[in-house]
Amino acid sequence: MKAIIQDRYGSADTLRVADVPRPVPGPGQLLVRVQAASVNARDWHLMRGDPYLARVAAPGTLGLRRPTARVRGTDFAGSVVEVGPGVTRFRVGDEVFGEADAAFAEYVCAPQDRLEHRPANLTAAQAAALPLAANTALIAMRDAAQVRAGQRVLVNGAAGGVGLFAVQLAHSYGALVAGVCSTRNIELVRSAGASDVIDYAHHDFTRTGPYDVLLDLVGNRSLRDLRRAVTPAGTLALSGGGVFRGGSLIGPMGLMIRGTLAARFARQRIVAPNAVPSPENLAAIRELATAGVLTPVVDRTFPLDEAAAAIRHVETGHARGKVVLVA
Repeated sequence: MKAIIQDRYGSADTLRVADVPRPVPGPGQLLVRVQAASVNARDWHLMRGDPYLARVAAPGTLGLRRPTARVRGTDFAGSVVEVGPGVTRFRVGDEVFGEADAAFAEYVCAPQDRLEHRPANLTAAQAAALPLAANTALIAMRDAAQVRAGQRVLVNGAAGGVGLFAVQLAHSYGALVAGVCSTRNIELVRSAGASDVIDYAHHDFTRTGPYDVLLDLVGNRSLRDLRRAVTPAGTLALSGGGVFRGGSLIGPMGLMIRGTLAARFARQRIVAPNAVPSPENLAAIRELATAGVLTPVVDRTFPLDEAAAAIRHVETGHARGKVVLVA
């Protein structure tokens, strides 16, 4: 099969299309023919081995000098072509979506607990846009921040993949949502459910509010600035961010580390949600998408062999919603 592989860290120029053996599903696994695979910020971080601290923190994926896992990609949607021993929830021909390593390929092997039936109202490209980004938003809004009706919630990075899902979720919970984005994305963020949209080119969102919940997905402001925008008993949720600027030791992890340390002494809740995939969350995401609560926004699609161009687009930090590779 064809796959997007990488043998050394670097820019998208290090990616290439290659023929590799098609994986064989083991116990509890399925082989899925990939119809679409979405690009996440995680992909360019892994591609570049950046920040360097991550190479130590995730040895199963990142080696010190070269990627341990050669094939990029995590989120996908497709059809089941083979099931391994012990699989009970799916059969050949089922349309599914989920998370698994090495998704930028014609076929991907995935554990059955990382998959869910594709919502009937979504295309493969839309379904591929869901897993990691929607799970991150769900864990941040529902679990970490515990957003409820009537609260004032601000999402910094509201026009990105995670940001749009976070706005939609907070709105569905009955919160009053403010989204921070660029001028060109104002109407997009408003359509996702934001009652207030802040153009970062003209206004400093840290001097608005204060907010009961602030979800930061950009990592471009200091911890002090972010805390200033949160009520004394409010919640600040820190979830990644950053763009490539030539390599870094800790990158966006620095803000989360400082936040975790400050949380020991602050009255405000400061959390760094960890978007661990689970079958329960994937099922919840499917239900929310089926009900129209979560509507994926696909900025652009690229063929698989143009994965490098797709990652370059995401790496700029200006994609609207999700970027998806299609078969």
